[in-house]
Amino acid sequence: MHGGTESQDWAQMLYRMYCRWAAKAGYTVKETDYLEGEEAGIKSVTAVIEGENAYGYLKGEMGVHRLVRISPFDAGGRRHTSFASVEVLPEISDDIELEINPDDLRIDTYRSSGAGGQHINKTSSAVRITHIPTNIVTSCQSERSQLQNKETAMRMLKSKLLDLKEKENKDTIDDLKGVQKDIAWGSQIRSYVFCPYTLVKDHRTGFEVGNVESVMNGEIDGFIEAYLKNKV
Repeated sequence: MHGGTESQDWAQMLYRMYCRWAAKAGYTVKETDYLEGEEAGIKSVTAVIEGENAYGYLKGEMGVHRLVRISPFDAGGRRHTSFASVEVLPEISDDIELEINPDDLRIDTYRSSGAGGQHINKTSSAVRITHIPTNIVTSCQSERSQLQNKETAMRMLKSKLLDLKEKENKDTIDDLKGVQKDIAWGSQIRSYVFCPYTLVKDHRTGFEVGNVESVMNGEIDGFIEAYLKNKV
């Protein structure tokens, strides 16, 4: 997430949208990592959404989401444009073989600091894993023990590496080198306009909805269906 308080508030609005959509679909949402913004919103959040075909429906949400509104954080009442990136990955099963050199990993532990003070304990049980050759970082702080947090962070790391390996058509993890950017800022997929008019438009499919409030309350099935039909 970039752009300070405004973008961090936008990130939280997006996260709420996905949580509402998941609840309506009968899916469960489990936060594994949560980093609050200094003044408002969230810097980043990682969550597992569990349910039948969850990844299939949500994979089209990956990319940069653009917000245009009068910022509540601007005393002058000016219009602001903010961006937040969404990454969607399938959860890989433990039986998938993926060779990762232990020397390529840096594992840090720190104290949990979940949203609203939940999961806080006095031990440094939260785990952050960095894959040094690609600079991919995963972290988990929601499990009860450091070992469980490490296992979850490792599963997320494997999922990211596998996704990157397939995108870059590399034979092995060792072939992946260099700094990996989150999501290119040019890959803007959808705009959410609150002012001077209200419109949510997907730039890939052309699908649009005038009721921005309903979209922010989780009504995104139209966008999902349009994306899936477009990919057929």
